[in-house]
Amino acid sequence: MGKILNNQSLSGSTIGIIGGGQLGQMMALSAKEMGYKVIILDPQDNCSAAQVSDAQIVAEYDDLDSLIELAKHVDVMTYEFENVDAETIEEVSQYTYIPQGTKALTVTQNRISEKGFLEDNGFPVVPHAIVEDMKEFEQAIKKIGIPSIIKTTRGGYDGKGQIRIEDESFNGIGDLVSSSECILEKTIDLDKEVSVVISRNIAGQTSIFPVIENIHRDNILHLSICPARISDKLSQQIHEIAEGISEKLELVGTMCVEFFISAQEDLYVNEIAPRPHNSGHLTIESCNISQFDAHIRGICNLPMPKINLLQSAVMVNLLGQHLVNARLDVFNHADWHLHDYGKDEIKHNRKMGHITILINDVNETQKSIEENPIWNV
Repeated sequence: MGKILNNQSLSGSTIGIIGGGQLGQMMALSAKEMGYKVIILDPQDNCSAAQVSDAQIVAEYDDLDSLIELAKHVDVMTYEFENVDAETIEEVSQYTYIPQGTKALTVTQNRISEKGFLEDNGFPVVPHAIVEDMKEFEQAIKKIGIPSIIKTTRGGYDGKGQIRIEDESFNGIGDLVSSSECILEKTIDLDKEVSVVISRNIAGQTSIFPVIENIHRDNILHLSICPARISDKLSQQIHEIAEGISEKLELVGTMCVEFFISAQEDLYVNEIAPRPHNSGHLTIESCNISQFDAHIRGICNLPMPKINLLQSAVMVNLLGQHLVNARLDVFNHADWHLHDYGKDEIKHNRKMGHITILINDVNETQKSIEENPIWNV
């Protein structure tokens, strides 16, 4: 193994990554390029990240013995998703250096604690209420109103674990509330959804990326556009909020903050992801360093550079129903940067890859994507 001096992980050191999906894969690629060795822990043999790493431990994410085994073989440890158990991470930190700690994990793993953290620190959030049973739901819906959205407080992504409420039929609410603690949020008059990626090292230096505009289909991210089509004033406010959140969370590594922008240009923090994010994939081609480079730099305490947008970009996700045709159509598009995650099983609505296109005209590029039959299935 390599060495850690003054919390700086020298190249040649070994990084352990908990989680072997596409985020872990792109983290590993950045780490390898910078001279680090990488070991992955993931229950899926030959997972996406393991394909580009030095070794894999095949185990569940909550397998303490396996996590300790990983820790004993690495100089620094990180994770690719926020649903690892914070108490387990604390236990494992006895055996290796985990610069991210558990504060960001603890705050963001539960939507109630996340909203509380944001409110307590003066960051803008939509009106909301905690719901533990149908009686509380009935009280909350009177307070929050319709339209609104109810979400489980833990887990859930790409539209899972949530129900949009457009009328008083309340279909499925009883089952959701009986299975999990929930949070009811007011639906705002939405103009745009945007996100910003920020990375921070152990010394407190930050790199912040341009604001990204996000377009969803069926609650799954479809397109990301950088820079977002918003005013300079809003962009500055978003950067200031992200900087504030990163400081309060004592961030190390990469974090994404998602925002809602209302038709009246009011700004609300939607969610915090204490890791690289789907919307930030386009930074690989569009910026001087990527969100994954920045994550590795952060956890290894390398200096954090100023982010330069080299060229505007659009990223489009490839789900299971898109992948086969995209693999063929890439031969017709010299401007496509195809990222295929190498997942063994192709499933409907499963994220299988993405394409980034460096652009001059965002409207023209968006129109060409929407007209391509790949994304019309």
